[in-house]
Order: sequence, then C-alpha cells, then structure tokens
Amino acid sequence: MPSTQTPLWETVLKPIFQTFLLDEADMKATYEAIDWDNQCDRLAQADLVYPSYYQNVNFHGIKGGYLTPDAAVTYDPITRYLLPPNETWIRQDAINVFQGAPKRLLDLGCGTGTTTLLLKRHFPAAEVVGLDLSPYMLAIAHNKAQQQDLEIQWRHGLAEATCLAPNTYDGIMITLLFHETPTAISQAILRESFRILKPGGQLVILDGNQQSLRQQAWLTNLFEEPYIQAYGQGNLSQWLETAGFHSVQTQEHWWLHQISQGFKPLPVNSGAAVNKTNSFIDNITDDFAGRIPAY
Repeated sequence: MPSTQTPLWETVLKPIFQTFLLDEADMKATYEAIDWDNQCDRLAQADLVYPSYYQNVNFHGIKGGYLTPDAAVTYDPITRYLLPPNETWIRQDAINVFQGAPKRLLDLGCGTGTTTLLLKRHFPAAEVVGLDLSPYMLAIAHNKAQQQDLEIQWRHGLAEATCLAPNTYDGIMITLLFHETPTAISQAILRESFRILKPGGQLVILDGNQQSLRQQAWLTNLFEEPYIQAYGQGNLSQWLETAGFHSVQTQEHWWLHQISQGFKPLPVNSGAAVNKTNSFIDNITDDFAGRIPAY
C-alpha cells in the first residue's frame, strides 16, 4: 500500500483549507444538528464487519477515515473545491448520461448523498436508494434529504456485497468511489453492479481521469488517498468489459475527471437486445462529442 505520508497536504494545503476555504461555523452547525449516536444506530447494520481496506487507513488526512463524524462533516466543504470547475455541474453531467426514465436507481458509495439528491431531483418519479459503508456519511445524507424534502432510502452496506436482489435496478450511479478502493474491490463492485442491474440496465461512473493521473503523478500526492495511484494505473473501460458490460464508453470530463458507462446485456434471444444496442449507438449524448476517444 502506498505511504499515507503527504507532506504537501499537511504543510501547505491543509492549512489553506482550514484558514481560508472551510466555514467552521457552518461545519459546527452541521455537526450539532445531528444526534450522531441515534442516527448511526438507526442507519447502521449492527452485524456488518468493516473490511481492513476501509477501517485501517486514513482518508484525506483524517484519523479513522470515514468512520468518524469529522470525516462526514468536512467532506462536503472540501469536495466542492476538488471538482472544478463546479461540483454540481460535474455531478449533473454524469447524471445526464442516463438514458430514458429509469424507475429504480441505486447510488453506490453515496457518501453524504450529494449525487443521490441530484438523482432524485432529475428523476422525481424514480425510487432512489443510496448505499454507503459509513453510517456517519449516511447521517449527513439523511439530514440533507430531510432538509430538501426528498424521499430517498438510505442503506448501510458494502458496495461489493450489497445483499440486494439480482436484476433489481434500472440504473446504478457510482461517484468518486473507485479512487478510494483497492483495484480488486473496484472490480468486485462492478461485478456486483452487473448482478443487481436489470438486463438492459445502465451503469454510470464519475471519478478521476485515469489518463491524467498516470501522466501527472504529482496529483496523487496532494491528499491522503491510499489507493489512488493504483486506480490511476488501471483502465475502467477494460474493467467494465471484464465484468460483462457492453457498449462501454469512458470519456474525459473537464480534464481532471472521467465519465464511464456500460449496459447489462439483454438476453441474446431477445429482439429488444439488438434494438437497445442500436438505439444506444444512435443516441450517444453530445456531452461526449469532441472529447478524448474512449480507451
């Protein structure tokens, strides 16, 4: 595992965030608005065993990683600066890749629910579920959904072993998760996504641009991200194809990000399978036009 010592973050960036970019009063208000013990007890699976890749590492310089209220409270204020040029644009552009009007949507690794809430606003008639491994992040997500009067189901669990029924969801969203998991776990999450998608269902992934990460090694040293270097050396399109997805696309998005997508095939004896593929090819969104070809 790469070293978690990141002098640039500790000596330069962290003080800048703490001094100039983070609203301490707002974070304190967020912290005090939540009854952490009751919320986490209500949201958490009591018998869930946290894997070592998640429990025994620090993320973003926070001891204990995402299994702390500090990580949950600081996640949104920090992330808004890490998705240039605009966090909402970046997340919404990924949501816009979904085709049709999915009735059931799952946000895997939903974190504090920012993308989950956007999904519900974009598809108001859909049943939307957010799943995450941190009950603290889910507590923030639940609080945000209540404030916006949005009905979303929150589940505590592993993205690679959701315990959800197979062939259940029309669409699955995965945002900013794979650079924070070992590559073997990322590929297990893709297999699990394939399992729980309905035939013809669509998977959309927003994450860091692997090509940029390979070419700009300094990017991986800015923050405490123990798995990001291995992620940058991977190829998400290949992972999707290996997991069984077809019509796979990965495109650069605002240089630092990439959006990937794939479909679970329909049964080979179904005429709809041919129509689905042809429709996809004929209706590639303009979001991808003129960008770096899929790799």
